[in-house]
Amino acid sequence: MEEVIIAIGSNLGDRLKMIRSAGLFLDSISDSVVDKASVWESEPVGGAQYSFLNTAAKITTQLTPINLLRKLKAFERLSGRDANPIRWGPRILDMDIIRFGNRVHEEDSLIIPHPEYHKRLFVLLPMKEIDRGWMDPKFDVTLDELIKNAPEMELQKTNDRW
Repeated sequence: MEEVIIAIGSNLGDRLKMIRSAGLFLDSISDSVVDKASVWESEPVGGAQYSFLNTAAKITTQLTPINLLRKLKAFERLSGRDANPIRWGPRILDMDIIRFGNRVHEEDSLIIPHPEYHKRLFVLLPMKEIDRGWMDPKFDVTLDELIKNAPEMELQKTNDRW
């Protein structure tokens, strides 16, 4: 069984409803109680026009990384996400595998740790709430170091619960 961090974001429609829906889905596939970070609001990234709500969840699973990715992507599509979204564009729901145990996994369809996570405070800050002691196995650095070196952005913790 592996501990996995899933980053969750939404910037279309009822964003909090989408995050709550993702939480229920993760509850259904996790082998243990899901540990949920706070919800954060962040400025749009890349071509997105609307601010995002972001969070992270820690689950445990016996699935392979690829099988977990398939389940996440199927749930995104069921939730109304376009199957071929614009990179960094608007999305009703986005779920990314940030870490899978301490594995380094590199294939065309999936790279773990997520290749962009260390540049995103909207991933790092929620992750730190639920995974404080983790060290990136690829860069051999702590979350505190990654946060210190991440590009600045507008980001604020909300009082929302999911």
